[in-house]
Formats: sequence, structure tokens, C-alpha cells
Amino acid sequence: MATARQWIAGARPRTLSAAVSPIAVGGGVAYWEGTHLGSLEFATRIGLALVVAVAMEIGVNFANDYSDGIRGTDDVRSGPVRLVGQNLALPGAVKRAAWSAFVVACAAGIALTLITQAWWLIAIGAAGVAAGWLYTGGPRPYGYAGLGELIVFVFFGVAAVTATTYVCIDRWSMLALILSLPVGLLACALLVVNNLRDIETDRPAGKVTLAVRLGDRRTRRMWESLIVAAFAIIAVVGVVGLIRPDLAPYAVLPALLSAPLAVGPLLSVQRGASGRDLVQVLGATGRLQLVFGLLLAAGLTASGLLNASPAGLGG
Repeated sequence: MATARQWIAGARPRTLSAAVSPIAVGGGVAYWEGTHLGSLEFATRIGLALVVAVAMEIGVNFANDYSDGIRGTDDVRSGPVRLVGQNLALPGAVKRAAWSAFVVACAAGIALTLITQAWWLIAIGAAGVAAGWLYTGGPRPYGYAGLGELIVFVFFGVAAVTATTYVCIDRWSMLALILSLPVGLLACALLVVNNLRDIETDRPAGKVTLAVRLGDRRTRRMWESLIVAAFAIIAVVGVVGLIRPDLAPYAVLPALLSAPLAVGPLLSVQRGASGRDLVQVLGATGRLQLVFGLLLAAGLTASGLLNASPAGLGG
């Protein structure tokens, strides 16, 4: 049976930046927009949102392990631990782990809904659980049809950032929507490099990911484009904020300080890294996303606390 360390590895901690980054950025936007909440209430709402996101990501990872494992897709892999595919844990145990994580996410989401009275959060949560399970589960998994990146962009980018900001300021924010784009692009980059590594094993297993459809060379170019586009959006918003502070915040510019973290993985991908080398790129992409998100959140929060910027785009 799997050890505790193997269960932790099966949860794929390298991918948890996809859950932490959007919550941090959504909270930073809330401070820049001017949240009316006290520190304790703000921390409670952000904390619950973080539990939802992290538990959802862990649930997706275990669900993916279970579904790919019973389909035989994970029989030959060069990446992280596969509990079912490597016969380290019974499929039923991994399935229960996935649904346990989804239950935790739902419980935190219900608590957040009761606090905010934003009942539409229930619908987003239900859609998120369905998307998490059906990525590789069910009769027609959308991950096998090349749609994984789109769903990741929506749920770990747009939905996570904008909903987090909403529950902290009780209104929608255009700035949150704009900044959800680079966050979502980096979340997609995590999935793209993961699927790039698995092209040669996914293709014969019938898992037609977007990487399988595009092929190795074009998938590498797509991954590079996602990274560059994320930084380009921040640069544009920041420059506009310097010129017209009434339109956009210059407080996003600290996120550009994470750019050096992109150099190593970019060079590795350009030089044709494959197999286990791409596992290192996956970890580096996760670190980049986390630092990018934290710096972005820090700049917005500091600016909001110091009253250094005008009312936000969504104000």
C-alpha cells in the first residue's frame, strides 16, 4: 500500500500554485479596489476561498490519477507518482481521496456562501466539481478531447480571481477580470508542460490532449507563448497605469520581478527537454506562477493600504 509520502506525491504539490495564485491575486485586487471588510472578516473569506481552491486542485489530481489509472493511460509514465497506474494504492482508495477533497472544497464553499449570501457561488462550485471529475472521468472525458487548457483557464484563472475579489468587496471588478488573464495563462502553462511530457504515452493510450493534437514542436511554442503573454499583459496594465493612473494600477509592475524565474524553464523547453527533464520544468513553472501571483498581490495590496492609487477599474 502507498506510504504517506507517496500519497502526498500523488496529490501533485507542484500544481498547487494554480490554486494559491488566483486567490492571492483576487485578494490583492480587493485591497486595491478598497474592501470594506475588517481584517478578521477579510482573512476568513480569503481563507475559505483558499481552502476551496486547494482542495479542488487536490481533488482534480486524485480524480485524474484514478480515472487515468483504471483506463490504463498511466501504465507507462516518466512523471510524478501515479498511485493507481503504479499499483501503489487501490483504485477505490484513490477515488475516495478525490471525493473527500471535493467534499472539503464544497464545505468551505458553502460556508463562504452563507457568509457572503452570494448564492451563485454554489453553481460555480458544482460546475467546478463536475469539471474536476469529468476531466479524465466519465464516458467522454474532455481532457481526452483537448479541452483541458480551456477549463483550467476558466476555473483557475477567470472564475477564481474574479469570485475571490467579489466576496471581498461585494461587487464585480473589471481589474480582477483583466488580471485573471495572466493568472489563467500561467495555470494553462502548467497543464501544457505536463501534457508535453506525456505526448508519447498519451497518443497510443487514446488520450488526445491539445499537446497530442499540436505535436511536440507546436506545443513547446504554445507553452512559451503562454509565459510571454502573461508578462506582456502585466507590462501593458502597468505602463497604462503609469501614464493614466485613473485607468489602471501601476501597482501590478512588481509581478515583473518574477521574470528571471522564467528564463531557466524557457531555455530548457527551447532546447528540447523531454521526459524527466520536463518534470523539472513543471516544478519551475509552478514556482514561477506562485511568485508571480504573490508579487502581483503584494503590489496591489500595498498600494491599496497606502492609498497610493485611485479607485479601481471596477469601482
